[in-house]
Amino acid sequence: MTPDYEGLNLIELLDLLEPTPEPDPIAMTPQTPGWIVLGIVLALAALWALRKLVRHRRAGAYRRAALRELDSAGDDAARIADVLRRTALAGFPRAQVAGLYGRDWLAFLDRTGPGGFVGDAGNTMLSAPYRASRADPALARLARDWVRRHRQGAV
Repeated sequence: MTPDYEGLNLIELLDLLEPTPEPDPIAMTPQTPGWIVLGIVLALAALWALRKLVRHRRAGAYRRAALRELDSAGDDAARIADVLRRTALAGFPRAQVAGLYGRDWLAFLDRTGPGGFVGDAGNTMLSAPYRASRADPALARLARDWVRRHRQGAV
């Protein structure tokens, strides 16, 4: 026996409809082991990259400190020479740097950095502790360049 729907208006017919069933909730966890493995691998790669970044930042800390000191030194050749010496002692083994002076010191700076110390700027730096303070903008630029670009394995 079929129900009689004649005589019912549209609203009454709509009231007779059954509600649509709700779908099952979607699980937010990976359903296959491959996604779990991929997640673990990506997490390990992110941790490795973060560790490498932290080591790189710590390794370059002496350079950033030297650049700040060079900013405060201005063009004073004696102070620039002091900052370069301390930077070299921080970046290289003490046995390679501590005993260097004069032309050997300038040759070391040229060998480990972009060069340019053997010349007028280097002579100004060598004589700075024994003369009245001389301002040398070329030496300041050269020192900043050396601090940024020196290579530790170049000795």
